[in-house]
Amino acid sequence: MTAERTSVWGDLSLSAIVAGFLSALINFAGPFLIVLEATRTLGLNEAQTASWVWALAIGNGVCSIALSLFTRIPVIVAWSTPGAALLIASLGGFSFAEAVGAFLVASVAAAIVSFTGLFGWLLAKVPAPVLQALLAGILVPFVVTAAGAFASAPLIAGTIVATFFLGKRFFDRYAVLGALVAGLLVTWLTGSFHEVRPALTLGGPVFTAPEFTFSALVSIALPLFIVTMASQNAPGLALLQSQGYRPNDRLLVGTISSVSAVLAPFGCHGINLGAITAAIALGPESHNDPRKRYIAGLSGGLTYLVVGSFGGILVAGFQAIPAETVSVLAAVALLASALTALKGAMGGDTRTGLAALTTFAVTMSGVVLFSIGSAFWALIAGSLVYLMLAPRREREPAGAGRQPRVGSAAQGEGRGARV
Repeated sequence: MTAERTSVWGDLSLSAIVAGFLSALINFAGPFLIVLEATRTLGLNEAQTASWVWALAIGNGVCSIALSLFTRIPVIVAWSTPGAALLIASLGGFSFAEAVGAFLVASVAAAIVSFTGLFGWLLAKVPAPVLQALLAGILVPFVVTAAGAFASAPLIAGTIVATFFLGKRFFDRYAVLGALVAGLLVTWLTGSFHEVRPALTLGGPVFTAPEFTFSALVSIALPLFIVTMASQNAPGLALLQSQGYRPNDRLLVGTISSVSAVLAPFGCHGINLGAITAAIALGPESHNDPRKRYIAGLSGGLTYLVVGSFGGILVAGFQAIPAETVSVLAAVALLASALTALKGAMGGDTRTGLAALTTFAVTMSGVVLFSIGSAFWALIAGSLVYLMLAPRREREPAGAGRQPRVGSAAQGEGRGARV
C-alpha cells in the first residue's frame, strides 16, 4: 500500500539523519577523488573545477530532497562514479566545451528513455534474482575489502567493528552512529587524520557553452549514457525494490537525468540514483520503519547542498579522513543491505539461481570491456544464462514470477513506499 502522509517533523530520527549524512560522506571521502582526477585530465582551472563540484553537489542535493519529500521514499542521488572513471580514459584530446556537449547529450538521452518508460520496460524483463545479484555483486566487495584495514589500521578498524556489533546488541538503531563516533574519535586520538589544504575556494557556477562534435558524442556521450543507466540507475532501482519500495522509474530517473542536463553546462558529467551509498540510507540501520527512512534522503540532500555552497573547506575536511576509517564505516553500514541482496539473489529455482550466480560473479570481477564496467556485462551475462536455460516450450515471459515491475504501482501516482 502507499505510505500515509505524516509530518516530516514527526518522522525525524537521529539514525536516519546519520544514515543520510554517511551516504554523502562516503561519496566525498572516496569516489570524489575520481571526479577530481577527471577534472585534472581536462586541465581545468580552479574556477571550472569548483563549478564542476558545485554542479554535482547541488544537483544531488536538490533531487534527493525534492524526490524524497514527494515520494516519501529515501531517494539518494549520487554522481556517476563509473562515469567519472570512464572520463579519465576518454577525455584526452577533447576540449572542455566538447566534453560539456557530450555530458548534455548523455543526460538528455537518459531522460528520454526514462520518461518514455523504455528503461523501466527493459528492467521488467530481467528476473528479480538477477537484479538482486547485480546489487550484491556491487555491495559485497565493499564489505570484503574493508578487512584489509585491519592490517594497516587495526585499532581504528577493530574499534569501529566492535562498536557496531555491540551497538547491534544493545542499541540497534544507533549502531552505525556509534561506530561513526567511535571511529572518528580513535582516528583523532591516533593522529591518523591527513593533513590537507582546501584546493577550492567558495565557488559558484561557471557556464561553459557546449560544443557538439561527432567524435565526442561517440567517445564520451554514448559510453557515459550506457554506464550511467546500467551501472548506476539499474542497481539503484533494484536496491529500492529490495527494501520493499515500489519506485516510479519514469519519475525518479527521468527527473534526475533532466536536472543533470540542466547542470551539464556548469560541469555536471552525470547524476543518477545512488546504489552503494544509497544502501546505507535505505536499510534497517536507517530506521526500523521503512516509511520513515525518507528522512535519510533529506539529510543526505542537505549535506550535499552545504558542501556545494562551501566547497573547498568541507571537501578538504572529508578528504582528511583516512581511507581505513571510511572503508570500515562503509562496510558496517552496508552489511544489512548486502545481506538482503544476497538473500534475494539466491531465491528461486536452479535456473534463476545459476543466472543470479553468473551475474554476481561477473559484477564482482570488475571486468571492463570497451570502456563499459562490469555491472552492464553482468546484466547481459545473467540474462543470457536465464534465456539459455529456459524450457523448450516455455511461454512465460522472462520477467514473470518476479516482484512487481519497477514503478508498476506508482506509474500513475508517482510515489509510494510499500510496507
